[in-house]
Amino acid sequence: MNLIDQYRLLVSGYFGVREMDEYKLKEYVLKDIEEYIKDFIFINKMENIDYQSIANELENIDLKTKLQDALLVLNKINGSIELILLIKKRLNEINESEIIEI
Repeated sequence: MNLIDQYRLLVSGYFGVREMDEYKLKEYVLKDIEEYIKDFIFINKMENIDYQSIANELENIDLKTKLQDALLVLNKINGSIELILLIKKRLNEINESEIIEI
């Protein structure tokens, strides 16, 4: 996975956590993810990248992908188990609704 793909995963995960309104402490987790992304950019010296266009593109991907990426990001930052469980529950609900639609 190249640096751009890793950055995309982090941003997508951020958007996934942002969708979790039922988690009361999500603002703190979002702040942690923002710091992790800033550190990632700094450490890897990622310059000359249009961060905003990548973020705009990722904001419009499907919720399931964002939530799956959020699980990966939370694993990297040692995120809250409660939030991880809420995301898994929501993913299960999405999967069940996809099965019913078929």
